[in-house]
Amino acid sequence: MTGETPRTTPSRDADRVHRDRGAADRILAESLIGHVGALDPQGRPVVLPVAVAPDGDQVLFHGSTGSRMFRALASGGPMCLTITHVDGLVLARSAFESSMNYRCLVVLGTAQVLDGAQKERALRTLTDHLTPGRWDSLRPMRAKEVAATTVLALPLVEFSVKIREGGPEDPDDADWPVWAGSLPIRVSAGPAIPEPGSEQRMAPALPRALR
Repeated sequence: MTGETPRTTPSRDADRVHRDRGAADRILAESLIGHVGALDPQGRPVVLPVAVAPDGDQVLFHGSTGSRMFRALASGGPMCLTITHVDGLVLARSAFESSMNYRCLVVLGTAQVLDGAQKERALRTLTDHLTPGRWDSLRPMRAKEVAATTVLALPLVEFSVKIREGGPEDPDDADWPVWAGSLPIRVSAGPAIPEPGSEQRMAPALPRALR
């Protein structure tokens, strides 16, 4: 599955396009957040950040049942989900040729509302993607909490992946007297910070996944 359609065929930088599904899966595996774009009930464009999780041939995300945006998405309106990892700054000898190294996935389509057992499984998948193995140790969700949450699944059918790697591409400026190269950017987790006062209660040790 390549996800290629007229809407996902690039008009420029075609050399950065990756058409294999594996490229999309690798971006999703590292993703904690994506941005959902759609039209609100008044026809105005809105983009919201959402927690995401891969789930086979679809991407899961969730929000409040009271959200106007999520009600519009749940009604089957067209949407776009974008996930981007910035891997570095590319510092060329001119502003025009400077760039970023990145991995970007764009998914187009309409989302499906999940209910019942599918909804509970999706909530588990989302939780364990963000904090692996944590679902089973948490207080079970109450019925009113589940009811207050809209869980959506966006199929990985129409999508595109672009990846830029490497240094500057400005050979004509090679003699210009300014430093050129790339500056890697990495996301890393810091030390876990316990809830204040929790050490006075029966607080279990930090889960292995968070260590």
